[in-house]
Amino acid sequence: MTQTCDIAIIGGGPVGSALARALKDSAFSVRLLEARTGASSDARALALSYGSRLLLERLGAWDALQHVSAIRTIHVSQKQGFGRTLLRASEMNVPELGYVLPYPSLHKALQYGHAMQGANVTGIESDANHATIRYRQACTEPDDADGEEHELSARLAILADGGKLLADRYPPKMRDYGQSALISHVTCTDPKPDTAFERFTPDGPLALLPYMDGYELVWTAPHERMEQMLAWDDARFLHELHCHFGDRVGRFRSAGKRSSFPLGLKKAKDQAPMPRVVLIGNAAQTMHPVAGQGFNMGLRDAWELAQEILDARPESLGTEEMLAGYRRSRLADREGGTGFTDSLVRLFSNDLPIVSQLRSASLTALDCMPFVKKFVARRMMFGANG
Repeated sequence: MTQTCDIAIIGGGPVGSALARALKDSAFSVRLLEARTGASSDARALALSYGSRLLLERLGAWDALQHVSAIRTIHVSQKQGFGRTLLRASEMNVPELGYVLPYPSLHKALQYGHAMQGANVTGIESDANHATIRYRQACTEPDDADGEEHELSARLAILADGGKLLADRYPPKMRDYGQSALISHVTCTDPKPDTAFERFTPDGPLALLPYMDGYELVWTAPHERMEQMLAWDDARFLHELHCHFGDRVGRFRSAGKRSSFPLGLKKAKDQAPMPRVVLIGNAAQTMHPVAGQGFNMGLRDAWELAQEILDARPESLGTEEMLAGYRRSRLADREGGTGFTDSLVRLFSNDLPIVSQLRSASLTALDCMPFVKKFVARRMMFGANG
């Protein structure tokens, strides 16, 4: 038997859960399908902008977050080049520029009470009137038949699953940067409270984000070098990190578990490739972690889609007219955010002498132009739509 609802959200990560929470008091019936069961096992830390804090406060999730570290200063520099830029919260008239917190804490704070856990979506079809979602429900009791297939019919289907479901049918536009990112938690002898570092190098950017007793490290490098980096013992790793970053935080003392993943730019060709279907978060765009824009843009996707749904006439839910309005509202932020991060990676990930000099001059000039610096910082905090 086919079940029915007004809105089906596929993917119960932070972006999908945020959308479900934003719609919980609406007149629409909402189903959230999440393939995982239980709490998230993802131990990485996540960077949030100040603008994302404001959205989480509106969703009633901010006060439930634990182990949050504030960022009040961002120090931007480049290796083997003069010039640097400092972004300060006090100069932007905000209490903080951003925050670092554990992914599981955010996921737990945003949990939607009526999520269908263990619902593994296997396919989706749609026509002008509704979307039909097929999913297999994992067993919850010993005597249950695992993998029983169900159908759910919705007036609007929202993909917040990272883009896996439609990737084969509608391949996204992709750019491979030839880089991987290494993630680890490091401690040092002279930490700078509330200060994050973004250092551009010919191999790619390196970021240190203040978190608990040290920093969350995001170190990008070419794929072939990354294999060597993961094989280093702790002493070699800390030595190489100091040589690569410098001594702004003293000597690096320890490094936690290291993991890596490949980096690239991925953009869905259309945020509504099928009738009655829309993509948000990483399903719509996946960016390089430079400047920490990925999740923040996904949260803005969820919030603005919720507003579009709540402001629309009930009978227009899921129609092309409504979805076209949402796409128009997100166009500037989406194109601006992906273009900004893509430009940073391509401009700074090289060692061409003339380009290096221009970069150094640009960092120095930016630090001397408060109005330009404020414009850049506000885009990073709030996106193109403010």
